[in-house]
Amino acid sequence: MQHPKHHSLTGRIDMALMVQAFRTVKASRGAPGSDGVSIASFEANLQQNLSALMADLKQRHQYQPLPLRRVYIPKGKGQFRPLGIPAVRDRVAQAVVKALLEPIFEPTFSNFSFGFRPLRNQHQAVESVLRFRDEGLTFVLDADISACFDNIDHDLVIDLIAHRVADGNILNLVRQFLTAGVLENGVLQAVDKGSPQGGVISPLLANIVLHQLDLALTQSNFRFVRFADDFLVFCSSLPLAHQALAFVDTFLQEHLSLHLSPTKTKVTTFFKGFEFLGFRFSARYVSIRQKSLVKLKDNIRSLTIRSHNFGPATIQLVNRIISGFAHYFDTPFSDVKTQLHRLDQWLRKRLRCMKFKRISRFDNRRFLIKHLHRLGLRSFSDFVEQS
Repeated sequence: MQHPKHHSLTGRIDMALMVQAFRTVKASRGAPGSDGVSIASFEANLQQNLSALMADLKQRHQYQPLPLRRVYIPKGKGQFRPLGIPAVRDRVAQAVVKALLEPIFEPTFSNFSFGFRPLRNQHQAVESVLRFRDEGLTFVLDADISACFDNIDHDLVIDLIAHRVADGNILNLVRQFLTAGVLENGVLQAVDKGSPQGGVISPLLANIVLHQLDLALTQSNFRFVRFADDFLVFCSSLPLAHQALAFVDTFLQEHLSLHLSPTKTKVTTFFKGFEFLGFRFSARYVSIRQKSLVKLKDNIRSLTIRSHNFGPATIQLVNRIISGFAHYFDTPFSDVKTQLHRLDQWLRKRLRCMKFKRISRFDNRRFLIKHLHRLGLRSFSDFVEQS
């Protein structure tokens, strides 16, 4: 399908858009970039900073992004995921360009793509998974793209955007975002591929690239659910599932310069079970995957160290974790009541250990559940009863 090209997007950059972009960046919070300027510092001279940035963005070749600050976040089993943190000024610039590009590409994206899109979320993706299960598509290609964001081809991104956008300045800005480089331990590292995780515009660029896979799967009559670079393909038989694996592997390599992870990609079934977006799916149930439970407990452990003082501040911090976790996992389609009940038991034991500086079942009677609730502690199970 031929889509019209959009011209003169640069002319749409005005102060209202700049302010909207800054508010988006501020709402996402985040640490300073390589220049050390925080969101609060940038906001202290907001009008001046936005005016100067707007002038640079509107004049071709005037804007120059700073290199990203490299940070690493744990991803489990002693491994770390590299993030590139742009300067606040550059995050605002990316938010401006994203606001211009997203309305152009969003209407063309697949109905089975749910990641980092307006009015779409993980729960909708999970509901689609269950619909395919109920339709009898019980053989599943559980696919994982190896370091997708780190391997996105820059020229491919620009070419795909150029099919819809005929504004050289915008294309140049996108390329500059992609090639800004990374500052690590004071050393500037050039990059020739990848869209750094941590960039405001990176999820949109990844969706633009992976939309090509969505189109290919749809045209080949495969049913799928994709959330960013995590996706499942559903089939009615084992041979079709293996055919889907071969199709996806070939398409990614030949057309997108990406590769499936050989250790994380597999053909499975609902009967055997698989994991997606924090949930574990089986032939009959949807539960919380073990890795999500471990991560939750690690977060709570960091707040309830036995040598630290127990008090209302601890309860408040723990409640935030409880609320976010329970709201995400307690859904109409999940079967998590027992798991949440066990988490409540574990949490109360953890808090009693923190208060009395020991592990003893006799402390259950010294510090009853009602005493914890009087201090304001929420329960995971509360959310089950409310839903």
